[in-house]
Amino acid sequence: MNKADRGNRLAGEKSPYLLQHANNPVDWYPWGEEAFRKAGVEDKPIFLSIGYSTCHWCHVMERESFEDREVASLLNQHFISVKVDREERPDLDQIYMAVCQALTGQGGWPLTVLLTPEKKPFFAGTYFPKRRQGGRPGLMELLPQLNQIWVSDRKNVLDASDQLTQAITSRLTEHSPLKLDEAVIHDCFHLLSAAFDPLYGGFGPAPKFPSPHILCFLMRYWWKHREKRALQMVEKTLLAMYQGGLYDHIGFGFSRYATDDKWLVPHFEKMLYDNALLTIAFLEAYLVAGNKFHAEAAREILDYLAREMTSPDGGFYSAQDADSEGAEGKFYLWDVEEIEKILGKDEAEAFTDFYNMTARGNFEGRNIPNLIDHPDKIQKRQRFNNSREKLLARRNTRIPPHKDNKILTSWNGLMIAAFALAGRTLADPGYVLRAQQAASFVLNNLRRKDGRLMVRYCDGEAAILGYLDDYAFFIWGLLELYAVSFKEEYLRLAISLTDDLIKYHWDEINGGFYTYASDGEQLIARPKEIYDGATPSGNSVATLNMFKLARLTGRFDLEEKARRTMTLFGSQVKNYPPGFTYLLMALQFSLGPSREVVLVEGRPGEGVTSLSSILNNHFLPQTVCLKADEKVKDLIPSAAAYQPVGNMTTAYVCQDQSCLEPVTKPAALLRLLI
Repeated sequence: MNKADRGNRLAGEKSPYLLQHANNPVDWYPWGEEAFRKAGVEDKPIFLSIGYSTCHWCHVMERESFEDREVASLLNQHFISVKVDREERPDLDQIYMAVCQALTGQGGWPLTVLLTPEKKPFFAGTYFPKRRQGGRPGLMELLPQLNQIWVSDRKNVLDASDQLTQAITSRLTEHSPLKLDEAVIHDCFHLLSAAFDPLYGGFGPAPKFPSPHILCFLMRYWWKHREKRALQMVEKTLLAMYQGGLYDHIGFGFSRYATDDKWLVPHFEKMLYDNALLTIAFLEAYLVAGNKFHAEAAREILDYLAREMTSPDGGFYSAQDADSEGAEGKFYLWDVEEIEKILGKDEAEAFTDFYNMTARGNFEGRNIPNLIDHPDKIQKRQRFNNSREKLLARRNTRIPPHKDNKILTSWNGLMIAAFALAGRTLADPGYVLRAQQAASFVLNNLRRKDGRLMVRYCDGEAAILGYLDDYAFFIWGLLELYAVSFKEEYLRLAISLTDDLIKYHWDEINGGFYTYASDGEQLIARPKEIYDGATPSGNSVATLNMFKLARLTGRFDLEEKARRTMTLFGSQVKNYPPGFTYLLMALQFSLGPSREVVLVEGRPGEGVTSLSSILNNHFLPQTVCLKADEKVKDLIPSAAAYQPVGNMTTAYVCQDQSCLEPVTKPAALLRLLI
């Protein structure tokens, strides 16, 4: 049996990404002290490769290079090779991606970095082929050169690594505080407006990413300033993304991004976080505009997630691959002839005409179903449900893309928030139940006995001490669960986890939250992230969480920390506001007008639904709601002061630290809130 058949050191890991490389001839190590000790003893540099299991170009580099014995021989002879799953170790990815961006001006995955045995970087790049292609160096040329430099020019390599480490540490940890005001919110709107594509929606040229938090920011801007263009940009973008091939019209759900300006050709991988955040954006758009299409789109996304991405125990899986059978998108593409065999000639002709599919194809000779340039078709698509279901059944007989079945606390937090919001907005208890089941999964499987959150669960194992995003996103989910259920346990947990987040991640001197905990593995830098990229940053989400918790509980120490966080990153935000739209949502919340609603049950068992439905059926981004009952009085002593009026369910509304007369009628409450 040869070494490749036996597997390398990744064979004992749980990460689906690491296991994909477990039979490579490369002598991979997982990140850990064993690898760095060996590098020190053997006086070799570290070849660090970071990626994730549904990454197309990671697969390409594996097939071309890491499965190749010539490349493996060079790596095994001259380097200690380390594989990292970026979704398990966002701290490492953040630090070494910053290195790549500093050295090359760009980043992406797979991420390739050369380190000293002390973990200090001296070279970085992304994808490298086996041999030179189109000006891109190949590993067969590059690895001998890097080894030669390491052997013959060590002093310069070490000096450069020290300087680079110092520069990256400064870049990731040093910030220029600036107090933000409403002007930066207006600046953000105007910059987004200038970048908006009026023809196909979205912002800027291809490739186009969904960036749903940008749309959520614009809806809040519309709410406060009644700026019609803000809402028009939202509605145009949501419609255009749904019409395009970015959306899976057969099985539902959104891909990660589109490679063209029309949203036709996606990068076919589906990520849990995109679909969670897009669900939230569609639901908020439904509340804002009352367009049933937005509610239907949200339901379709959730149907996909329930069908494809939910574990038997209620947690949510991470992603589905772009590739199947070694080809990107093969699972999702159609030929007209195949559709005719499934549906029959007449039905197939109607279906392919409706979804813009032809014998020539619209993508590499095959077809991506889409509704581009035909917004009138949106309301007619239900007539093709039977045809769609037949095609879905046939598609399910194909070899499916790989599914990354690890369950991440952070992304499950986003999904809990989405399902809870759907339950509240669409009055669907089934969605609430799914959110509760996912929260129970996290609490039962990803929370240690001491209360600390863990990063991921896979194959029966929870591992890695939780990061900022795990806490911030899961607390967000708990707050949404409290808003729909008024179960005190969710509010209590949100407060407890926020206190833990502060204890282990807060910077007492400068403010803001570090990515990893004070008692976690200490790396070459301890960064704080604020950029709202594919997902909002943990600092942005934690800031809005703290503002909401402060208003719910009277814990104004939390509000003070939220304000310090915004100020810490103020200069970065002011330099390019569209990169920080979730933090600007927190800023707008803080600037007001904000409202706190306290609901008190009247006769025992009457409940508060008659009044809470007003909160659920309207877009009220500046409002938080507390149910004052016996269970929260030890948590929030001030809740004891609220009593029902005339033995009727009562709402107390406070706005900007001023309380109004209590009301008992839904119409009266609505007048106070809109």
